Amino acid sequence: MKFLKWLLIILSVLGLLSYFVIGPYMQEQTKKISPEETNTYVQDGFDLSVNYSSPAKKDRVIFGELVPYNTVWRTGANEPTTFTTASAIRIIDQELPPGTYSLWTIPGEKNWSVIFNTEIPDWGVSLLSGGKETTRTPEKDIIKVEVPVEGTATTVEKFTIEFSDKENLSMDISWDTTKVKVPIKK
Repeated sequence: MKFLKWLLIILSVLGLLSYFVIGPYMQEQTKKISPEETNTYVQDGFDLSVNYSSPAKKDRVIFGELVPYNTVWRTGANEPTTFTTASAIRIIDQELPPGTYSLWTIPGEKNWSVIFNTEIPDWGVSLLSGGKETTRTPEKDIIKVEVPVEGTATTVEKFTIEFSDKENLSMDISWDTTKVKVPIKK
């Protein structure tokens, strides 16, 4: 009985230590490698922002290797990427109500699925899987659209999400030699 009591105390202390010390330390260290970025678009009646962590290419093959094809990706590093809109918008032909959403993607060689989810988990991947499995809850998906892959003229060293309004408004996701544009309308 005493052994179980001590074991429970030790496990509790280790759990608290992990939650309050090791977890925050790991987040701080990973953000040095993949810094947090925020891009906004506030004009023409839109008030949009995207917050993500931006890893670097570092001579790695990104899509198809580091980020596997046809597998859900948290779309960046560290915590899940978040997308916020102050008003209702349309992503291609689907309405997205005002709010903040986690942004997930399923990269493919020719097309990507882009997913907006109402739940924002703490980290985005399961640590027990070594980061290979996301913590996305598919039942919380509010929008899932497919967009074509475009190439880039030059290699994009740092993972980037930005808004572009050259032709029509879009949220552009770029890294390595890959770019996808997610159309946004009122």
